[in-house]
Amino acid sequence: MIRFEQVAKRYPGGREALSELSMSMEKGEMAFLTGHSGAGKSTLLKLIALIERPTRGQVIINGQNTNGVSRRKIPAYRRQIGIVFQDHKLLYDRTVMDNVGLPLVVQGIGHREVGRRVRAALDQVGLLGKEKLFPVALSTGEQQRVGIARAVVSKPDLLIADEPTGNLDPDLSLEIMSLFQRFNDVGVTLLIASHDLALVERLGKRRIILESGRLKQGSQPGGFHR
Repeated sequence: MIRFEQVAKRYPGGREALSELSMSMEKGEMAFLTGHSGAGKSTLLKLIALIERPTRGQVIINGQNTNGVSRRKIPAYRRQIGIVFQDHKLLYDRTVMDNVGLPLVVQGIGHREVGRRVRAALDQVGLLGKEKLFPVALSTGEQQRVGIARAVVSKPDLLIADEPTGNLDPDLSLEIMSLFQRFNDVGVTLLIASHDLALVERLGKRRIILESGRLKQGSQPGGFHR
């Protein structure tokens, strides 16, 4: 599902965020991306989402080499990927329904089908019945659930999350991770960047550890695939 082959990413000014990184994840796997601040976690996720492109090497997602995806084809490529951000990135002047349904509207899906799929996604994250509310009326944890519903409304094969529990207390963090686990249980591949090592250890999933842009280790369970 995810394969990095000797990937490097250098930003203007010479800073190399990733260096000769090779790693892979199997379809249906759930893993955590960990490492110190500045280790390259966010950059790795941006390469998967084609928000950034590698300076060297190859990023292969679901059998597709991202180097061959033209700018015009990026929106279609991203439909297979759900993205969850730490700060939600919700539109605060739009309802929950509008926020979650945005990816479907962009795809040109009809109004009735959008409503059906949005309600199904909200049901999955425990927010059914709140589709007419605005984000400001929701708690921080509920806003994050809206962000997750938006990420899964297109039924992606792959879900990536960048510090999705960074602004949440421990109980809410566990709730969000349990929600991700439920998506993984039905076959969604998940890669989650997190600095919450205690929570990661508690969940017992494979860790992909970055250190200064390089792979430090890929720990059990699940092993490191190369």
